[in-house]
Amino acid sequence: MEAIVLAGGFGTRLQQVVNDVPKSMALINKRPFLEYLFDYLINQGVTKVVLSVGYKHEIISGHFSNLYKSLAIDYAVETEPLGTGGGIRLALWKIEGQRALVMNGDSLFRLDYRALMEYHLKKKADATLALRKLDDTGRFGRVTLNRVKRITGFEEKGLSAGPGFINGGIYVIEKLFLMEPEFRGRFSIEKDCYEKYYPYSKFFGFPASGYFLDIGIPDDYLKAQHEFAAFKD
Repeated sequence: MEAIVLAGGFGTRLQQVVNDVPKSMALINKRPFLEYLFDYLINQGVTKVVLSVGYKHEIISGHFSNLYKSLAIDYAVETEPLGTGGGIRLALWKIEGQRALVMNGDSLFRLDYRALMEYHLKKKADATLALRKLDDTGRFGRVTLNRVKRITGFEEKGLSAGPGFINGGIYVIEKLFLMEPEFRGRFSIEKDCYEKYYPYSKFFGFPASGYFLDIGIPDDYLKAQHEFAAFKD
C-alpha cells in the first residue's frame, strides 16, 4: 500500500506551544509526531509514503530524508499553497498504483488500513472516508450515511452537536477520480470535493472505533504527551 500524508500545515492554533516547526513535526515525548504516524503505517503494511509539504518542508526532509525504517519517503513540495485537495492531487503524481491512502499529518486514527482498502475496492468507490463515532460531533462537523454506508451529507461544525460520525481524516482515493479537470489548482478536499460532489460520485463511509486524536489544538497536543507513551508501534 502507498500513502499520502498532508504535512504542510502551519499549526496556527498551536502557536503558543509549537512555533518553529511544521505542525506534523511537533514533538511528542521528544519525538516528532510524524514518527508515531510512520510507525503505525509500517505496522499496517504501508511500504511507501508521499509527504505533501510546503511550510518549512526542509525541516521534515532534513529529519527523515528518503527512508524511515522500512518506509520509503518521497516529497510533493508545493511552491504555492494548494489547499488540502491540491496537495493530495500533486502527491498523487508520485503514487505508482491506481489509488492511495490519504491522511492528515496532525492526527492519529488507529484503524485497520487493509480492511479499509478492501472495503473501498468492494464498493468500487471513488473515495472512501474513515469515520469515527463521537458522543458530540460539534467541534468537527458530521457525516451522514444511508443504509449501505454511502455518504448522504455533511453538516457544518458547530451546528451538529450530539452523537454521530465525523470525518476521521483518513481516505482511500482513486487517482483517476482526482485527476479530473475540475480539480485543478487550489481546492479543499473537504469543501470543494466531498461536500460538493457526494450527490453525484461514489463516496462511502467506513466506520471505525480505534484510537483517535487530533493534535491541532493545545489541549489535545498536551494530551498526546501522555497517551502516545503507551504506543509500541
